[in-house]
Amino acid sequence: MSQIEIQRAAVIGAGTMGRGIVMCLANAGVAVQWVDNNPQMLEQALTAVSETYAHNVRQGRIDQAEADARRARVSAAADYLAIRDVDLVIEAVYENLELKQKIFRELDGLIQPRAILASNTSALDIDAIAAVTRRPRQVLGLHFFSPAHIMKLLEIVRGAATAPQVLEAALALGERMGKVSVVSGNCPGFIGNRMLRTYVLEARKMLLEGAFPYQVDAALQGFGFAMGPFRMYDVVGIDLEWRARQLAGKGQEAHEVQVDNRLCEAGRFGQKSGKGYYHYEPGSRQAEHDVQVDALVQQVSEGLGYRRRDIGPEEILERCLLALVNEGAKILEEGIAGSAHDIDLVYLNGYGFPADKGGPMNWADRQGLVSIQQGLLRLQAESGAHWKPARLIDELVQAGKGFADHRAIG
Repeated sequence: MSQIEIQRAAVIGAGTMGRGIVMCLANAGVAVQWVDNNPQMLEQALTAVSETYAHNVRQGRIDQAEADARRARVSAAADYLAIRDVDLVIEAVYENLELKQKIFRELDGLIQPRAILASNTSALDIDAIAAVTRRPRQVLGLHFFSPAHIMKLLEIVRGAATAPQVLEAALALGERMGKVSVVSGNCPGFIGNRMLRTYVLEARKMLLEGAFPYQVDAALQGFGFAMGPFRMYDVVGIDLEWRARQLAGKGQEAHEVQVDNRLCEAGRFGQKSGKGYYHYEPGSRQAEHDVQVDALVQQVSEGLGYRRRDIGPEEILERCLLALVNEGAKILEEGIAGSAHDIDLVYLNGYGFPADKGGPMNWADRQGLVSIQQGLLRLQAESGAHWKPARLIDELVQAGKGFADHRAIG
């Protein structure tokens, strides 16, 4: 396979992610054809892109000529046949494996044989998507972060069969778009969301054990995070995971999601509905402490049989940070990330980790891995096997090394 030049692209899906991705491509000089099975939604999305460029002109970020040139690179396409000659297709529909497989199967039969097919999935199996095509070497994940035209991070997910030239073309495109691109192996959640899951799980457990959302967020924001996990969920929308669990028909019974379930059942979806873990005044994005949420948390945890206790900021920080670091170590151990630095880039550019701490793995190295190992062993003795230190931590401690010394093979 020779070097791949991406001059023309197509985006499938005119939702929030699709809009941001289209602008990323157009801003980088790539001609973009846009497909959505709802013509009205596509029309609205094209208008929204025009309005964003007009706003950028008013803000003095770009001049009118540049805005016109960017907008001119974007066009609506009626169907997949109309995009058959593009070099790259990025699918940006909602997170449903069967739907994505259906789209890739159809694209594979219509798009020119040398084109790259990419999915913007944030967690689904890239190999399962590639498997329905006759071109698995040209399939990969391009996980943009929302809003895609503003957020710097791009996770490039290599499948088991992804060709090196395809990976190189994706990295070159990431550079053209001004992204911080990090290559990840294929696993549920990739680098960022796989680690986030463990961090959020600890935060949710602490709500049941005795903490309140505002206390957890205050501790993590005090450490330097842009926002704590519950403020983050209010911004993203608490209902996204709730609806995904309903769709999957599993996961709704877990103790840790019962507070989320109750909030969503009460129509508290987050910022967009004016209330979630916090309260928002009309037209404001300022998260206000809500005593009704404290009462709900207490009611849920006591109803599940928990005996609540005071949980201080030190415990909140230790449990959330060690959960992140231990999962990061497993990701390194498995070769999902190429280096600890790559993991840090993901957390600094996509998850609001404090810049002065250098990312979770850098922070762990600064603490000393002996201290990290001891903390995990203590938590394991208190709370169970899920705190068992990753094998890599034990190996690095024994060798007197840190995460920065480790390079994944592959």
